[in-house]
Amino acid sequence: MITDHLRRVEIAHLPTPLEPLPRLSAQLDGPELWIKRDDQTGLATGGNKTRKLEFLVADALAQQADTLVTCGAAQSNHARQTAAAAATFGLDRVLVLGNHTSTPAAVQGNLFLDHLLGAEIVWTGDEPPHEHLDAVARDLVDDGRRPYVIPYGGSNRVGVSGYVAAIQELLSQCEERDLSFDHIVFATSSGGTQAGLALGARALGYEGTILGISVAPEAAALKHELVDLARSTADHLELDLAFEPNDFTVNDDYVGGGYGVVGELERDAIRTVARADGILLDPVYTGRAFGGLLDLIRRAKFDASEKVLFWHTGGTSGLFAYAESL
Repeated sequence: MITDHLRRVEIAHLPTPLEPLPRLSAQLDGPELWIKRDDQTGLATGGNKTRKLEFLVADALAQQADTLVTCGAAQSNHARQTAAAAATFGLDRVLVLGNHTSTPAAVQGNLFLDHLLGAEIVWTGDEPPHEHLDAVARDLVDDGRRPYVIPYGGSNRVGVSGYVAAIQELLSQCEERDLSFDHIVFATSSGGTQAGLALGARALGYEGTILGISVAPEAAALKHELVDLARSTADHLELDLAFEPNDFTVNDDYVGGGYGVVGELERDAIRTVARADGILLDPVYTGRAFGGLLDLIRRAKFDASEKVLFWHTGGTSGLFAYAESL
């Protein structure tokens, strides 16, 4: 495996299931749909960040850190998984979060799990949490602690390695089952998942389309982030691969009202997938991305003879914080 020489701890339940969506495929009368279930990685309801945390936590332990520090929105899936990973290895956990209302009713979904997992939460109000991350870490150092800082989404070259390993896992599953996918579709935001998949695909010779449906960032800006992440991770993995913005496919047509704002696109996708194949999507990431996929299928952007894989990146616990919106 490309990542075998890297430090790694075992947290995730791997390999995650690879399943067909027969009823939804029949309803849409389009391409054959499959789903990769990274909502089933374990770690306090699972999600894609668990793969990244296998490498990030290993790095933190190697540096003798005693505290994991990361950032995100109030309903951050990444923050919740980081808190759970810290608990698993006996580390303290500090979450720098923004966009919170102080009413008791708001403490649900991922935020409720953060509290349950014993996370110390630092609120930044309307200011971007990532801008406070280093300052919080410095305060911890001043208090005599040894923090390990994990960026937004776990998206740096250490975390991205988790999705280089992930596509190798997928291709092994495909080989075992004599499968191949013309397209891989997923939600993209901080860029770590997409950069890892694209890098792993290039290294392993996968020739299908890797389509990230943006949750919030504009495609042009996100592509530059993806270039930086892919180049840095290639260097980390000692792979002689170069990347440019045009090497990444990002669709930003479905950002709607912005990050975490639920619209009819997300409502339709969440209901459609739940009622067709009994699978739960989340309102921020997978609901938006699958909503985009449904629209593309309905507009015949895929050939009916193709196989399309939706990579489910998790976030199910966030559903419970959006009940009224849904």
